Amino acid sequence: MLKHLSTEERRTIANRGALKRKNPGKIRLSVFRSGRHIEIQAIDDVRGHTLCAASSKEKGFAGKGWNIAGAELVGKAFAERLVAAKLTDNCYFDRGGYRYHGRVKALCEAIRAGGVRI
Repeated sequence: MLKHLSTEERRTIANRGALKRKNPGKIRLSVFRSGRHIEIQAIDDVRGHTLCAASSKEKGFAGKGWNIAGAELVGKAFAERLVAAKLTDNCYFDRGGYRYHGRVKALCEAIRAGGVRI
């Protein structure tokens, strides 16, 4: 079924499925990290909708997503959006197969510092 995917991609899919089974009804905070940018979005898996998102590709973050300081800026902006949408308690962090280190860790800690309980 998943033979066309690499081992890493299959592991990511399996981990994401396990997270969804362990946290039913919670909002998933999904991270995407590339060499230049970092993105995060709050997803309601029950409805299949993205509730809010933040990215270093937005105008206010031009050229600041490739380092830890840029990830912290994106995390602060995302936390403000979550607080405005009243989604501060019912969330869990989906790091998407990335290690909890560097930019991913800085992003998560900035979200926590912004008042979101993960």
